Amino acid sequence: MLQNLGLFGLFLGCLLSATIIPFSSEALVAGALLLDYSPWTVILVATLGNTIGGMTCYLLGWLCKWSWIERFLKVKEETMAKASAKVEKYGSFAALLTWLPIIGDPIAIAMGLMRTRVVPTTVLMFIGKGVRYMVVAWLLNAIVL
Repeated sequence: MLQNLGLFGLFLGCLLSATIIPFSSEALVAGALLLDYSPWTVILVATLGNTIGGMTCYLLGWLCKWSWIERFLKVKEETMAKASAKVEKYGSFAALLTWLPIIGDPIAIAMGLMRTRVVPTTVLMFIGKGVRYMVVAWLLNAIVL
């Protein structure tokens, strides 16, 4: 699939994987790297897509009531409690953790619910997600390429 859609497919896949649709964007990044796309292009495209997806979760938190999030997005109360605690403790710096599996999306939602500042949240989310993809590219290069 990725070979036919190229970088747009990578962008779209990474965007969707940062929303409530769970799948591995790391696998998409690895696939793009194995198809000989430029590592820096792959990292940038994946990071942009994943950050926009993460900010979509942030926007849901900003616009929705907690009861809607729990009901329609099926985010468990204990998961949101952990995420909210991280946001309360670290503020916008919690956005560095939005790449984490399971708790990353709830952190982004909690940041929206708690109305963290948009620009620092976006920049820090971009950095956290970008570092993750740099590590994936480095590991793939060290192991396979």
